[in-house]
Amino acid sequence: MRRKIPSTGALCAFESAARHQSFTKAADELAVTQSAICRQIGTLEDFLGVKLFRRSRRGVALTEAGVAYSRRVVARLNDFERDTLELMARGGQGATLELAVVPTFATKWLLPRLPMFHEAHPDITVNLTSQTRPFLFEGTEFDAAIHAGPGIWPGTEGLRLMGETLVAVCSPALLTARGALKRNDWKRYTLLQQSTRPYAWREWFASQDMEVEGDMAGPRLELFSMVAEAAKQGMGIALMPRLLVEDELKSGALVQVSSHEHPSSRSYYLIFPEEKAENAALGRFRDWVARQAGNAAGLPHAAA
Repeated sequence: MRRKIPSTGALCAFESAARHQSFTKAADELAVTQSAICRQIGTLEDFLGVKLFRRSRRGVALTEAGVAYSRRVVARLNDFERDTLELMARGGQGATLELAVVPTFATKWLLPRLPMFHEAHPDITVNLTSQTRPFLFEGTEFDAAIHAGPGIWPGTEGLRLMGETLVAVCSPALLTARGALKRNDWKRYTLLQQSTRPYAWREWFASQDMEVEGDMAGPRLELFSMVAEAAKQGMGIALMPRLLVEDELKSGALVQVSSHEHPSSRSYYLIFPEEKAENAALGRFRDWVARQAGNAAGLPHAAA
């Protein structure tokens, strides 16, 4: 069946004209005449049966439909360009894994170990994209995801990599300025909130049979890296997975406010859609990351 897809020439002309809001600038960028851009856009509008630009004496402007369509076209052209460059670079050899990752875990735990995987499997390229919340694999380029949560997602397979233990940390200067923290003093401090875990502090206090007024108040930050940096800058106390602040605790940039450590209700999982279960490259990465998680207490240069 013949696909109902416009020509790539028309789509490139439209993307450039939409970005510049000008047929003239698009013509300059693509090294063609303005009339050629006009013909390409006109052909595309006839094909779609929808006006993408409003023409006036002052120039052109995207219609509402044009704005929406341009966003989708840009995304598809970017994907197409990425795949083309990747194929050209690798000469058709090897495999690529597209991995969605929770960013701070990727930065602090995965990336220091990833060179070992590349050394052991030089034919596999691993691309990382930040993704902080669960998503549907369908319609994305992702082969797998590393996510922190209570379990794997419906319709997926995966394996548990490791749990996490939460610790309360802050800048040493904060405690120096306000004095040692006592059990009844928590309300004197700002509690930094991780926005995807709104009840984390409440659960942490409950594990000590404590209730603290304002345990859900405080600045909300999306990434644990942001929370840790805010704590280092003296903005308040952070509740962090220990594995994400080991370096800061060793260097003294952060200190534990309390000796209490509480196992989180979340674990880190490698998750992938069921249809990817037999993917050879993913299988090799899955086996490798499982071994690394088993050696999580060891040094990053442990055997791959």
